[in-house]
Amino acid sequence: MAIKAIARQVGVARNTVRAALAADTPPKYERKPAGSRVDAFEGQIRALLAQTPTMPASVIAERIGWEHSASVLRARVAQLRPLFAPADPADRTEYRAGEIVQCDLWFPAKIVPVSPGVMAAPPVLTMVAAWSGFIMAVLLPSRTTGDLLAGMWHLLSGTLGAVPKTLVWDNEAGIGQHHRLTVGARAFAGTLGTRIYQTRPRDPEAKGVVERANGYLQTSFLPGRTFTSPADFNTQLEEWLPRANQRTLRRTGTQPGLQVGNDAAAMMDLPPVAPSVGMRDRVRLGRDYYVRVLGNDYSVDPTVIGRFVDVTAGLTEVAVTCAGQVVAAHERCWDTRRTITDPAHVTAAGVLRQTYRGRSAAVSGPAAKAGAVVGVRALSDYDDLFSLTPPTAAAEGTGRHLEIVR
Repeated sequence: MAIKAIARQVGVARNTVRAALAADTPPKYERKPAGSRVDAFEGQIRALLAQTPTMPASVIAERIGWEHSASVLRARVAQLRPLFAPADPADRTEYRAGEIVQCDLWFPAKIVPVSPGVMAAPPVLTMVAAWSGFIMAVLLPSRTTGDLLAGMWHLLSGTLGAVPKTLVWDNEAGIGQHHRLTVGARAFAGTLGTRIYQTRPRDPEAKGVVERANGYLQTSFLPGRTFTSPADFNTQLEEWLPRANQRTLRRTGTQPGLQVGNDAAAMMDLPPVAPSVGMRDRVRLGRDYYVRVLGNDYSVDPTVIGRFVDVTAGLTEVAVTCAGQVVAAHERCWDTRRTITDPAHVTAAGVLRQTYRGRSAAVSGPAAKAGAVVGVRALSDYDDLFSLTPPTAAAEGTGRHLEIVR
């Protein structure tokens, strides 16, 4: 076709057709970049980033005297920073059956009532078998060592039924810090015959399986739910977890609920003796017959006042024993600064108080009763004792006397 015919059919100018025929690529509009204000400062920015790759853009602006748009400078710093900051790659981890169970705490919002009118956000212990992806979780009263160990034992013995070779934790204070486990955590691991490994600080990728499980709990379990008590929270969570473990994981291509049996079979058996978990203490019971457990006061049978008692606090109850005999049993309070009293203890204290008062009255004798005369002595006896008796008074022998009435 002629150039004129092409221009008429396409609807463009003839010079445009000639330029297109002469070019090797389709025509496009190009304009030389006008540049940016940051170009003049790029050398200084590079020098600062070479010295301190993590220097914020606001500090760089102050150092170079930048007085223009902050967004323009931030965009250029974002382009240049990867050239100086060292890369921190995260490797893919392959898990073997029975090797690892990752542990972490998830903190929901303040939606759990722990006492009338008081809402709290207790921690949720989440444990995930890394190979199968099987999720276990339970709400705990606190993040102290005793409660963390009690929660782990509850999930391992009651849900999983086996002990993995390694329990992975972050630097949770109740487990240990700086790769130094607490005394309770070391005893727990020794009884189970397993190892507790703590990751480096600020390294969530080291336990990414349980971190994703926490996010799944936050987005899939919590929305739209209300709870009447911590026990109700655990009941709803226990009913929901089987459905959660029926979903297909992209990482494994299978359902965790179907693979957990093979995972547990590769683990170790539970120990023949249960580990020591929860809070344990020995104190001498005072006159007020109350013991303090994790911020709350619990009443004890007053018949053991003055004797040593053993206090044990589990996830759901507080028990007090004396010489192997139970002298108090209370449901554990999840609030703080509360006084929990058993009416039977108050009644027993009243009986003991009446007995003590009667015994004190009997020891004091009849003279201790109100209005009884304790003693009668003539006042002249005191005058003679202190040489205060006048001669005339001594001759007359006055009959003054003193009555002491109590």
